Amino acid sequence: MFTGIVTDVAEIVESSNSDSQLSLTFAKPAKWTDLSLGESIATNGVCLTVAEFNEQTYTTILMQETLQKSSFGMHIPKRVNLERSLRADTRLGGHFVQGHVDGTGEVVDVQKGESWVVSIRLNKKDSKLVVYKGSIAINGVSLTVASVKDDVVTVSLVQHTIEHTTFAELGSGDTVNIEYDIFGKYIANYMEAIQSKS
Repeated sequence: MFTGIVTDVAEIVESSNSDSQLSLTFAKPAKWTDLSLGESIATNGVCLTVAEFNEQTYTTILMQETLQKSSFGMHIPKRVNLERSLRADTRLGGHFVQGHVDGTGEVVDVQKGESWVVSIRLNKKDSKLVVYKGSIAINGVSLTVASVKDDVVTVSLVQHTIEHTTFAELGSGDTVNIEYDIFGKYIANYMEAIQSKS
């Protein structure tokens, strides 16, 4: 479980494909002195497990399901947003994020200013899971929905988010990972089950 509050940005230093799997090796943030095997790390919003590590790097393995659902199956970025899993004694600054990406979206516009406004086109069938002023995780960052119209959602970025995530590198046409609010997904699933019985 995560909160969508990105703590670090890291470079991908190596990647390799084998047997429908993707191996990614990341530069390990210097302050991660207590990293352990099997630990879950939200990487651009995708929950990845540490398979091996040393003082400088750590490696994860992405399975086919992850590659199909996330942007990692389309392209490998130079840098990624990172968040280690939620601890019981940590403030919940964002919202409950599982790291189980629902799919991808396409950046359609980035308006830069004192605060930035980013517009993203979602999968049309999933747009019902987004509500005005609700929460959404984009590339692992917990954001508040500023507006939603048809299949396009907009979010506003404060300067801290721009400076401490990879959002400053986003442009029109880029693919981002999307995770919808878990509570909204449960409610939508429940309502669909009720309607199918009536």
